[in-house]
Amino acid sequence: MQSSVEFSENGRELTASLAGEIDHHLAKEQREAIDTMLFQKKPELLVLDFSAVKFMDSSGIGLIIGRVDIAEGMNCRISVRGLSKTLRKLVKLSGVEKLKNLTIED
Repeated sequence: MQSSVEFSENGRELTASLAGEIDHHLAKEQREAIDTMLFQKKPELLVLDFSAVKFMDSSGIGLIIGRVDIAEGMNCRISVRGLSKTLRKLVKLSGVEKLKNLTIED
């Protein structure tokens, strides 16, 4: 199983593009990489781009929730984009989309 996170910036927006799989074995390194960049860059908006994510279990939901919690204390909003139909269903069932400070893009 392979996973990666790549970052790009556009003004005060930081995008974390996730790729591969997000499971309990790989989520820790993804969370740590995103948190490091979040604290270094202090963006107004953190975009979590799931366009290249092939599989995600509940660890992916935890990744989103944890980033929302951290970002809220930094006055940073979170946007999730690129969810496949399957991942969107998982996110919807989890109730994550109801979190304040979080936008799920189509």
